[in-house]
Amino acid sequence: MQITLETTPFAAIETDALVSYVFEETDPVQGRIAEIDQAAAGLLRKLAKSGELTGKTLEFTLIHAPAGLKAARLLLVGAGKREQFNGAALRKIAGAALRYLKSRSAKNFAFLVRESDATGENAQAIVEGAFAANFETDKYKTDKKNDKNIEAVSIAGYSDAERAAGEKGLSKGRIIADAQNFTRDLVNEPSNKLTPRILAQKAEAMAREAGLSVEILDEKKIADLKMGALLSVAQGGPEPPRMIVVTYNPSNAKPGAPVIGLVGKAVTFDTGGISIKPSEGMEKMKYDMAGGATMLGVMRALAALKPNVKVICVVPSTENMPGGTAQKPGDIQTAMSGKTIEVLNTDAEGRLILADGVHYAKQLGATHLVDAATLTGAIVVALANINVGVFGSDQAGPTSSLPAPKRSAKKCGSCRWTTSIVNSSRAASLTFRTSAAAKGAAPLPALGSFANSQATHRGSIWILPAPPGTTTPSPGSPKAPRAWPCAR
Repeated sequence: MQITLETTPFAAIETDALVSYVFEETDPVQGRIAEIDQAAAGLLRKLAKSGELTGKTLEFTLIHAPAGLKAARLLLVGAGKREQFNGAALRKIAGAALRYLKSRSAKNFAFLVRESDATGENAQAIVEGAFAANFETDKYKTDKKNDKNIEAVSIAGYSDAERAAGEKGLSKGRIIADAQNFTRDLVNEPSNKLTPRILAQKAEAMAREAGLSVEILDEKKIADLKMGALLSVAQGGPEPPRMIVVTYNPSNAKPGAPVIGLVGKAVTFDTGGISIKPSEGMEKMKYDMAGGATMLGVMRALAALKPNVKVICVVPSTENMPGGTAQKPGDIQTAMSGKTIEVLNTDAEGRLILADGVHYAKQLGATHLVDAATLTGAIVVALANINVGVFGSDQAGPTSSLPAPKRSAKKCGSCRWTTSIVNSSRAASLTFRTSAAAKGAAPLPALGSFANSQATHRGSIWILPAPPGTTTPSPGSPKAPRAWPCAR
């Protein structure tokens, strides 16, 4: 899909549809909408008076052959209350408009920003929304019935003076959206099409295309490095594990600058092992590599955004199978760090492979750690299907030193609140124990103890998004392609 910035007056734009947004207020026909109304001989004000144009969130008003416009159609989308409008709302509006017009066989459209909204941040939001909404999941369908495509989108309402900022936002939005869709494509793959070896191949191909350094550790190298925690999870099936390492080296890094370590869990299929999961919903366990896929998508974006900080991405990948050689509850494993681990439940495999992933990231020089993992279904009970939990090893991490969680919450239109975590799973005879609580159990103690036990590196910050519930839509949630991005 091609996307461009348009400085032509909106009335002169020839397109299948001109899209803009209307606020829910006493008189929704104001500002730029009033300009469109004037060109359309007062039609919009008539619709507002009749109650057909209210501005309620994601309400659609479609007008064919609008007078005064060269566009074939005019689509007005409700933006809700003006005081609650932000980039997250604009992103949703752009995405919803694309899906609406795509279903009606439009090939292109122009998205007209409102007065005072012609900024780089808003251009970025529109692009992200459009590209996310254009993502399709019919890759393996024998009969592809959806032959409707949006070929081009233009963003209008920018003056020549505002063009540079708009183009910058457009470029950034395209980079981020492409990375998100790359991640979503990986997450949607069935486990027979995305084993640890295939994931490693895809990661290597992405890294080389993006100009990133990449190293793939096979099972022999993993064993040589004594990554016993990762190997213990992999031993239950014939598919060998992989440790994927992708590195971004900036050209202008400052001496002594922090080194960011991104660690992502990538269990390409999780049966639970000997502590096997219930059969209901088992097919969703192909999503247990979403954390690793997210971090690979981040690296793809970083290669194009080019920040001035070194970033090391470590993705431990394996299957968790219940074969005759699988580890058993009560087994004791030794991680790469030398810590011993008693396995109380083999379905707590995520913290095992992450223990080796985190330690290896530290060995490679990471000073600050960010982890993404589908670690426990209990987070869904705590935060529902549309929220992500973030856990830090110290108060300075999530709230001060790394303001990203706060920015991300604002960007997604979500609130953010903090709570304390406690370390409750220390064992007298061992360094660490693993257990998997039932879905209704509180996740904070288990995740907190894991985070605290791993984030002992001085200066490191441990952030643990745990998004198993956000990889698939819940009943009653807004319809969207499967594997809607869980982290931005």
